[in-house]
Order: sequence, then structure tokens, then C-alpha cells
Amino acid sequence: MTRRILFAFFAAFLFSFPARADAIDGDWCSGDGRMMSIDGPSIRTPSGAQITGEYARHAFRYVGPIGDPEEAHDVRMQLWSEDDLRVDRIIDGTEQPQEDWHRCKPIA
Repeated sequence: MTRRILFAFFAAFLFSFPARADAIDGDWCSGDGRMMSIDGPSIRTPSGAQITGEYARHAFRYVGPIGDPEEAHDVRMQLWSEDDLRVDRIIDGTEQPQEDWHRCKPIA
């Protein structure tokens, strides 16, 4: 009986904390005010384009669409930690400086 009570207490304690998904999905913000949102293979890019990219649980890749400010940019993202994202851009075959993005904070 004591084991059951102890187990129930431990389970209640363990599940009382909010769950956090370990995935790249969500809203991401850059230090200069840009924002993007990933939902599975769908992404709203910083320019506002809604496109489909290559999705993996901890990584994402897309090529900027024609007519977009990111046209033909090869954009690759890797989840660095739960709240940090590393973004690499290749423009005309040249790697650009790596960008650090973070999960956007909820607006109260």
C-alpha cells in the first residue's frame, strides 16, 4: 500500500510540470525583429511567404521562393536547444554568417 501511495505521489509530482516539446515547430524570433513560424513541413518565412520545406524534428530547410527577398537563398536551420535555433544561409553559393534565433516570447 505504501508503495502505491509513494508511486502516485511521484507520478503527480513528475507530471505537474508543463510539458515542453523537443521539436523545431513553433514561432521563432531574431534579434533584429524578424519572425518565422514552423508547423511541420509548412513555414511562414521572415518575409511572410507561406511555403513548404524539408522538415525533420530538429531541423528544417527551405529555398526562398521566386519574387521573395530571400529568392534562391538556401536556408538551413538546426534546433540548438529547446529555445535556441541556429540558421545558416547560403546565397549564390556563399555561406553567410550564422544567425541565432530564439523562441518568441508570448505577448501578454
